[in-house]
Amino acid sequence: MVARSYTVAFEGVEPRLIEVQCALAPGLPAFHIVGLPDKAVSEARERVRAALSAMAIALPSKRITINMAPADMPKEGSHFDLPIALSLLAALEVLPRDAIEGTLSLGELSLDGRVMPVPGALPAAMAAAENGQTLLCPKACGAEAAWVGAVQVLATGSLDEALRHFTGQAPLAPAAPGSIVAPGPGRDLRDVKGQERAKRALEIAAAGRHHMLMVGAPGSGKSMLAARLPGILSELSPEEALETSMIHSLAGLLGEGGIHRARPFRSPHHTASVAAIVGGGRGAKPGEISLAHNGVLFLDELPEFPRTVLETLRQPIETGEVVVARANAHVRYPCRFLLIAAANPCRCGHLADAARACGRAPGCGADYLGRISGPLMDRFDLRVEVPPVAFRDLDLPAAGEGSAEVAQRVARARETQTRRFAGRDGMRVNADAEGEALEEIATLCPEGRGLLTRVAERFALSARGYHRVLRVARTIADLDEAETIRPPHVAEAASFRLVGGDAPVPA
Repeated sequence: MVARSYTVAFEGVEPRLIEVQCALAPGLPAFHIVGLPDKAVSEARERVRAALSAMAIALPSKRITINMAPADMPKEGSHFDLPIALSLLAALEVLPRDAIEGTLSLGELSLDGRVMPVPGALPAAMAAAENGQTLLCPKACGAEAAWVGAVQVLATGSLDEALRHFTGQAPLAPAAPGSIVAPGPGRDLRDVKGQERAKRALEIAAAGRHHMLMVGAPGSGKSMLAARLPGILSELSPEEALETSMIHSLAGLLGEGGIHRARPFRSPHHTASVAAIVGGGRGAKPGEISLAHNGVLFLDELPEFPRTVLETLRQPIETGEVVVARANAHVRYPCRFLLIAAANPCRCGHLADAARACGRAPGCGADYLGRISGPLMDRFDLRVEVPPVAFRDLDLPAAGEGSAEVAQRVARARETQTRRFAGRDGMRVNADAEGEALEEIATLCPEGRGLLTRVAERFALSARGYHRVLRVARTIADLDEAETIRPPHVAEAASFRLVGGDAPVPA
């Protein structure tokens, strides 16, 4: 008779139910695992054998076969150890079969029987809730999985504790959700001297999730501005926090079971590979764009990134998801992120300073920024020149608003957009609006519509560029708490869209 336990395999953030079957048959003693296991799963037989030996449970002199169905789905990871051990103990009649079949489990076994933490406990809890099962997971993952309130989560520290629970000797208490990880004190915009135009662009980007490019000489404050963006962003909503935490759970980035309410801020180095940025590699893991889902992806020194890496960003920016295609799987990850990029005007960085510029100026500037393709550049809603700040101005007292005041306006604008897009799938901010939704939010007064038409004709905006100016104007109107998009909103949006942000807007 076949004993069964259940676990999950991960295809992106989607958990797929796996039935772990164990059969004992007469014959030469053997222990086989079938069903497309990878190396880590195949080695589970040695970890399970040692863990059972530590509990003084000897394997019978029979042929043991573990099958993981569906057999044509690749099985990767060490989290299959615990369900394999449970199905084997049920086949040996050490554990009751009905209790094991009503439980979804995951965990890695050490040689002494301890259950080690594994990534993916949060999406596994979602799968258990959908199937009406109890989740058994490592103790270190219990607080994380318990955030899914629709499922009972049992956290065990060892295989022996799980055995005593299922036999009724010492039942495990349900795990409690971990604490919400509060964001630490962020960096304040008041620390940035000058750069008022760049600060304004940062506020608009945060309010409507509009992609932004900063171009300026080295030391002008581009990275400093980007580092202060998290301080003006609103907290994640419960729905966004769950989405983001599921991705971070798969990547093993959730610490101590806490759900993060602060928006992620990812800043990969320009030497990162395509797999590191968009996802892939062994197991088709999520990349930086997915780890930045509902948060910020900051690409410093944008032209220094390999061309292949930059071009792979074009489709995810538009669709909000990335498909990692492999020979044996197509894995989808969500990636609705705010892209903030920074670049020097040329390779030496001093194109605007005749005394310090290299002998190839101004051609070197066109060559350097030419590494960013036109289609990718077209996806930046806000383009800002960040001029150098005179060293004499650094001793001046802080001027302008701090992050707290800006964050309040951003939060109000985000609340307006949440109400506006309520009930629309895949739309949360103005940058997501398209089709009928874009027509509904494009409430321009006659003068504003006329100005936008003249801008589009004068600067030959593409259809994408036209709509992006319209979305940015809507966000500026939201920051002003205005129902109608007026000419000043259109003019400001167009000024950020045009090259350098300094081209005159037609009257």
